[in-house]
Amino acid sequence: MALIEIVNATGPVAGLRLNRPEKKNAVTMELLEELVAACGALAAEPGLRAVVLSGAGGDFSAGMDTAVLMGFAGQLDAIKAEMLAPEGDANRFQQPAKALADLPVPVIAAINGVCFGAGIQLALAADFRIAAPGAKLSIMEGKWGLIPDMGISLSLPRLMPADRAKALIMTAKVMSGEEALAEGLVTRVADDPHAAAMGFAEELAARSPDAVRASKALVDALWSNRTAEGLRLEAELQAALMGAPNQVETVMARMQGREPEYK
Repeated sequence: MALIEIVNATGPVAGLRLNRPEKKNAVTMELLEELVAACGALAAEPGLRAVVLSGAGGDFSAGMDTAVLMGFAGQLDAIKAEMLAPEGDANRFQQPAKALADLPVPVIAAINGVCFGAGIQLALAADFRIAAPGAKLSIMEGKWGLIPDMGISLSLPRLMPADRAKALIMTAKVMSGEEALAEGLVTRVADDPHAAAMGFAEELAARSPDAVRASKALVDALWSNRTAEGLRLEAELQAALMGAPNQVETVMARMQGREPEYK
């Protein structure tokens, strides 16, 4: 079963769907690789006008699969080395967000259910986000003693002031769709986000494709924080945290249902 489904690949409006509904579309490395490949395939489609990004089964994404995170525990040195020495500007954790952001056409994320951690970083890479009022969104890495490091430097600085970004990252606050709208993380709310996203995509597809692509390129250039330095900083800070005593204590406390005891 494909972990990323491409819907209507050759049409003017294509869909990209995270497809692990039994796991609330929790992210695995295979899913991320498929997403990068799917973005590459869509970027080559001459008739493409817009992309709708969504999750199967009523949730956008629960974030990185905990089984994947646990699997990293025994190979931290190798993971850190890979993070810090990517092939190109982005490491393999950052490549999916960069691939979404680099699509030349508008990308609209339709957010239902949960949208946590790695999931919200993928959604933030889209040009627009439409969320259900009752959706739950969180930059959740802080709950595991980590920071968001999957391309958030490409998106968050354009969306909100530094103080509010720090608060969301430090507290890992879980927000409703309405609260995320007030924070500036989503573009608007709708009872049926996917239908609203498709409607908006079709509206954009009816415009001059040259003008729409140029509009995206213009705004991205004017508001850009898309630098290799930002992606490098994500990797360096995360590598320093991974496996450090306080990060291990954070994980153990969460797994054991107790309050952490930090040094």
